[in-house]
Amino acid sequence: MNIYQLKNTGTAITKIITTAYAIPTDTPEADGTKEWDKTIIVLVEIEAGGQTGTGYTYADIATAYTIEKVLKPMIISLDCMQVEAVTRLMIRGIRNSGTCGVAMMAVSAVNNALWDVKARLLQIPLYKLLGAAHNNVPVYGSGGFTSYSNQQLQHQFEAWAAMGINAFKMKIGRHFSHDINRVQHARNVIGNDAALFVDANGAYSTRTALAMAARFEKYNVTWFEEPVSSDNLAGLNFI
Repeated sequence: MNIYQLKNTGTAITKIITTAYAIPTDTPEADGTKEWDKTIIVLVEIEAGGQTGTGYTYADIATAYTIEKVLKPMIISLDCMQVEAVTRLMIRGIRNSGTCGVAMMAVSAVNNALWDVKARLLQIPLYKLLGAAHNNVPVYGSGGFTSYSNQQLQHQFEAWAAMGINAFKMKIGRHFSHDINRVQHARNVIGNDAALFVDANGAYSTRTALAMAARFEKYNVTWFEEPVSSDNLAGLNFI
């Protein structure tokens, strides 16, 4: 595709502002494979046609650098209404950086902002522009970090329950010998009628994941996320 075919003075991208924020957590947090005390969010604002669209991603600050130095010069002045074409151009442009990880996170944030500004220019809600399949969707609380004590986990889940949330996801896998106790405690806190999910963030081996899944059945765990690493294709296939 010729880049000049994407130019449109009426809806051209006139400005791209990229900002990275490090947001500290209330307390140090951990899942099955990682520990952190802050979360970095990379925010992208795209101006076109007198409107501003916002996109974001949770990623390393290097993502902001990629947007500013690689993607921004590539797409400035292009037609923001042609989201798919502009996105394909960005993906081709990051080829030598690898079309995954930081580079693709950068593309994702910009893509989000493009859809947002397009919806604003068309004066319709973004969910209608993308095509809604439902009028509403269920929500679940996600937390229960492995660094939490049972008391902290209970406090978090009870606060969510008070908001009307009846599905809860907790992290496991840091000390798998304690996971059954923590899952049992969570079930006792939320009661038998609420949904309970667990997320190992790839911490388990295939054998351990299978054994733990069988033990979680006692506590009616209905979702087991990333039992083994996403890179362990053989293990995922076996599970």
